[in-house]
Amino acid sequence: MECRDGHVIERQRLPSPNPNILLYELTYLSNGLKVKGLLAEPKRVGKHDGFLYLRGGIKNVGKVRVGRIVQFASEGFVVMAPFYRGNQGGEGNEDFAGNDRHDAVASYRVLEQLDSVFEDRIHVFGFSRGGVMALFTGIIEHNVKSVVTWGGVSDMTLTYNERIDLRRMLKRVIGGTPNKYPDRYKIRTPLYTLEQLHAPILIIHGKNDSNVTIQHAYRLENRLKELNKSVTTWYFDEYTHYFPPAENRKIVKRLTEWMKNQ
Repeated sequence: MECRDGHVIERQRLPSPNPNILLYELTYLSNGLKVKGLLAEPKRVGKHDGFLYLRGGIKNVGKVRVGRIVQFASEGFVVMAPFYRGNQGGEGNEDFAGNDRHDAVASYRVLEQLDSVFEDRIHVFGFSRGGVMALFTGIIEHNVKSVVTWGGVSDMTLTYNERIDLRRMLKRVIGGTPNKYPDRYKIRTPLYTLEQLHAPILIIHGKNDSNVTIQHAYRLENRLKELNKSVTTWYFDEYTHYFPPAENRKIVKRLTEWMKNQ
């Protein structure tokens, strides 16, 4: 068996809510672990842009939703969404943008290998905690075509300071507090290595977001501008972490058009 990251071990067909979209659960390798994820691709024969969907949350909070993945695939993308290690039958344990960032990178490599994907046109999308994962993927994989972060975390120390309700989980997963182990939070914060990111970035954020405050977006935007990187921002005065369904659909349409133009 090949042991490289992104090697697909198993592909299981799943029922799809859209007759034009094929849906699979994949088992693939990441750092030697068997990790699982969801793959959705249009039935239409030919090549498509790839779309790496990186969810937020941890464990059963923020799980990958079939409807969301199919929504993006319906816009003409082949979509890969890792569950991250330790979830839904996968090996290992999530560590909140530590080693589990390699599950995102390995998923990117799954897309690269698919005959249905233009290998030089793979986009990365991260929601909430997935924003950090998306940025790290763009930093590690220099051929990423574009990166979108929606309500995305950019600074893990800021998350610890803002989210009192998450502190117990963060201390357990990361191994302590930012005061005691600043380096453990720093290595999970992509702001310090954005020099290595070359793809254009789109930042989407609601200014009333209390889960991931707008400060994450501002810090990311400011750092990208300091480095003369290509950054576009869509800020919404009236919205929180979750946008109303009708507005959400409009933004999905708009952001996928933005991606295709990169």
